[in-house]
Amino acid sequence: MACLSPSQLQKFQQDGFLVLEGFLSAEECVAMQQRIGEIVAEMDVPLHCRTEFSTQEEEQLRAQGSTDYFLSSGDKIRFFFEKGVFDEKGNFLVPPEKSINKIGHALHAHDPVFKSITHSFKVQTLARSLGLQMPVVVQSMYIFKQPHFGGEVSPHQDASFLYTEPLGRVLGVWIAVEDATLENGCLWFIPGSHTRALVLIHGEVVHKSKQNLSDRSRQAYTFHLMEASGTTWSPENWLQPTAELPFPQLYT
Repeated sequence: MACLSPSQLQKFQQDGFLVLEGFLSAEECVAMQQRIGEIVAEMDVPLHCRTEFSTQEEEQLRAQGSTDYFLSSGDKIRFFFEKGVFDEKGNFLVPPEKSINKIGHALHAHDPVFKSITHSFKVQTLARSLGLQMPVVVQSMYIFKQPHFGGEVSPHQDASFLYTEPLGRVLGVWIAVEDATLENGCLWFIPGSHTRALVLIHGEVVHKSKQNLSDRSRQAYTFHLMEASGTTWSPENWLQPTAELPFPQLYT
C-alpha cells in the first residue's frame, strides 16, 4: 500500500512533485474536516495575537517578523487569518470560521486525528519507498483557502523556509481534503486534481496557488518530513524543535 513504483520514483525525481490519486479514503478526509470544525469552534485567539498570514516577503516581515505568536507556533496549534477580516481593533468582520487562512504548526503532534493520519502505515510505507531512513515530522498545517478571498500563495520553495544542509532533505506531503480545481486555487502543478489526491513536493521545486475566487473552499492538510540522517537543520530557520516537542520520528 502506497509503495511507489520505479516509474513513479523517476517521475518524482524528474518533476519535483508527484500526484497520488485516492491516497486517503473519503472517511479519513471527513474525519479531518470534522475534527477541524471542532477545533475552530473551540478557537480562542486573544486580540493581540490575531495575525494575518502572508507569503509576500515584505508583508511577512512586517506582520510576522516581530510576532511571537507566529514565531513560537512550531510546537503548538495556532490560528492564522486572511487579510482584511479584522477591523482596526481586531474584531472579526466576517464569521470566525470563514476568516482562517490556516492552522499550524503542530497538529501532527498534539491532535490524535492528525497524528494518526501523519503516522499512518501508508504514509510510513510511502516514506520507506522513497528511501527515507530516519524521517522526522518538522511541521504540519491545515489550509482552508476560503471561498471568495482565500489568499494567493506566491511562487516559493519550501527549502527556503525549511533550510537544511545538504539541500534536498525536506519533503512536503500535501493532501487535498476537498476538490482542488483551477477555480478554487489549486496548486499550480495540479490543475483539476481531485479530492483525496496526495501530492509529494520536493523541497526545492517552485510552486504556488492562486486566490480562491469561487464559492467553494479548498481545504488541505499538509506536513513536511526531513531525512534526519546526516542532515543539519539550519539554526536560522524560524521553525525550531523545542524541549517540549523535538521533531518526532515518522516511523513508529
